[in-house]
Amino acid sequence: MKAFTYKLFFFLLCFSVLQAESHDVQINSSENFMPSKWNPIFPLYMFIENLPPQTTEKIYTVKTKKEVDDEMCFDESKLQSVLLNNDVFALYGKPNAYTMGILGRYSVEDLEPIMNEFVKMYDEANRERGVIPAFYIIYGTCWPGGDIGILPHSTIKKYIEFAAERGWYVYIDHQIGKYTVEQAMNAILPFLKYPNVHLALDPEWHTTQPMKIIGSVTAEEINKAQSMMSTYIKENNISGNRMLVIHQFNAIMIKNRHNVKSNYERVQLIHCADGFGSPQLKKESYAYNAAAKNMPLKSFKLFLKPTVAGAGYDWPLMTAEEVFKLNPRPYLVMYQ
Repeated sequence: MKAFTYKLFFFLLCFSVLQAESHDVQINSSENFMPSKWNPIFPLYMFIENLPPQTTEKIYTVKTKKEVDDEMCFDESKLQSVLLNNDVFALYGKPNAYTMGILGRYSVEDLEPIMNEFVKMYDEANRERGVIPAFYIIYGTCWPGGDIGILPHSTIKKYIEFAAERGWYVYIDHQIGKYTVEQAMNAILPFLKYPNVHLALDPEWHTTQPMKIIGSVTAEEINKAQSMMSTYIKENNISGNRMLVIHQFNAIMIKNRHNVKSNYERVQLIHCADGFGSPQLKKESYAYNAAAKNMPLKSFKLFLKPTVAGAGYDWPLMTAEEVFKLNPRPYLVMYQ
């Protein structure tokens, strides 16, 4: 009986405290905090004190597991590579130059149905993965002596805007010539302000004697190019990751290849197997590039029959299915 009396007394005491608090305490985030006549043991846990209205008037709810998971991975997923679920198909060449690739044979408007046919073929071959169309533009062309012919900015802009309207990419390719890799990068970095633009360097043309001597770059120069690109992207608040493509079909084109790094922030290094020939020859060339596992993202270039007599091309041309059977699979496929 005594135990019951104590329990009843404790219950009535707690009830009276709560009733008094409910009448005397007012929580108003827009006014200064005024204590009640009661002094609770943990007052700071009972009141919202001196907080801005936009905080105290907010309705708080418990997040679902999916909302928490989405929130935790949001920033990271914004920077995820589109190559996780997509391949890129590009038409290569120099605009308004009939002898320099398929891109030079047609107007930008006439290229659209041609692009769509190729993309359809590759979309069927890669099954559940998507295909992003792209223009692969020779921006800086190497001339005899190593001088560089620069494509007019108005032409580049026309292709970039045409591509952007359709959700396509544009690759700006510099052949380097007699200049340094650093000079070449400084020339093309500003194009990264366009959200659909990626960059490329072609070591074959890093020479003063194009068509006679195959040019080259060093691993250190490739790393420097990536470092410059990473810094430029971050300093100019450029969104997302961007690709930097490096071409190779000959061992001398990348010196000290084992020293190339591919972990520069916001830069995805793409290693492109260039060169024309039979399917067997092209597969052997690709296998040589595949051995460079320090550059895991691969690309493959195919050559259509050219308009110039005597120029090399692929025969027979590999099918899209054959291209995707290469090991490791290429993520960027281009046609010249």
